[in-house]
Amino acid sequence: MIAMELDDLITHVRNLRARGATPKMIAKNLGITRAEADAMIRRIAQESAGEAALVGCWVNSGWSQGLSWSDHPEWRDDGADHDLGLVSVLVAREHRYAKLCVCVYLVDAQCLGVKNVLGPRVLERTELEAFIAQVYAAYPRPPLQAPLELARELVFGAEAYAQNLGFKPHRDLAACRGHLGAWSGPSPIVFGYHGKPFFMPGPNDDSIAVLERLDRSVGSERFDFEATDP
Repeated sequence: MIAMELDDLITHVRNLRARGATPKMIAKNLGITRAEADAMIRRIAQESAGEAALVGCWVNSGWSQGLSWSDHPEWRDDGADHDLGLVSVLVAREHRYAKLCVCVYLVDAQCLGVKNVLGPRVLERTELEAFIAQVYAAYPRPPLQAPLELARELVFGAEAYAQNLGFKPHRDLAACRGHLGAWSGPSPIVFGYHGKPFFMPGPNDDSIAVLERLDRSVGSERFDFEATDP
């Protein structure tokens, strides 16, 4: 088994394990033996004991719209306009075979929390710059390099905020939690739009269900939303 094939298999095992799959289920799903699945699970556990070196973190320009915090002057933003509340966080770490491992988190900081997660994805070092450009292509300005602490607070803080409103994070967050490091909370960031839930419907959102959930969790007078065309 060449290194790249093994690397891909381990990534699949890590993702399945994060979702609660047993070694027997992993072996059946990936077409490998139980012994191979057990060996990969042990390897993942050993690697998780030490945190891989950080290569860099990035957030989109305009990430702070509607948010507030104190005591962190290093958390900068140039205030560029973009879709309200949507924040893309990218974290890259060192990986085996002189490669990099990246995770991307799409965060609705105003309401729904962690909406989507990409990764862990293994890249060649030479691919990182193009990958960053691809992730942030929809934003009007280039991304900003950010401290890992800010990336962690945006993802885990938004997750906690959304869970208090009754919304669960994207299922793939489990596989990428470790990329951000340990978080104890609570976050110093005040989420929502100036502290109040604001729902901007996306193409895959069930708007009626979201609004009903907000009505139950905070009351109809304590959240705002963007109306969609009939």
